[in-house]
Amino acid sequence: MQTHIPAATIADQFRLAFGNHPAGVAVVTATGHCGPVGITASSLISVSAEPAYLAFNIAQRSGSAEVILDAEHIVVHFLTEPNADVATLFATPGEERFSKLAGWEQLPTGEPLVHGVGVAMRCTIESRVAAGPATVVVASVLEVIPGQSTAAPLVYHRRGYHSIGEHTRLIA
Repeated sequence: MQTHIPAATIADQFRLAFGNHPAGVAVVTATGHCGPVGITASSLISVSAEPAYLAFNIAQRSGSAEVILDAEHIVVHFLTEPNADVATLFATPGEERFSKLAGWEQLPTGEPLVHGVGVAMRCTIESRVAAGPATVVVASVLEVIPGQSTAAPLVYHRRGYHSIGEHTRLIA
């Protein structure tokens, strides 16, 4: 007798498909009435260069989601290979993130800036669109802050952090 194995659900297939699709890793920070907050995001995309817009999504159940979604301004930090610990810190629920960072500062405009990352972008949130259990955030870039790390970018792939090294081959 053959055992019936249920077909994978759409959600399982979706997770598998996106698990095999590498994504750049960023940390998004903002300041709320209780201080600085931040999240790890691997859903960051470029929307437009002129004018400069980016977008990312945030789970509405995230502890920092409410503060980030209510913020007028945010900072998006592009992470590099040495920042895997920063990505993990900001992805772990309940962590006291900023006290465990090697370095950060509050910008004169009030947003937290994490030290030792790649490029950071100070942004104004332009729109928030509900999408199931998440919100898609679209932001205009006010300022590009040069990075302190020139290491390879950090990517999320198959439920882990990786870097893109020199072995990467360009395909024409």
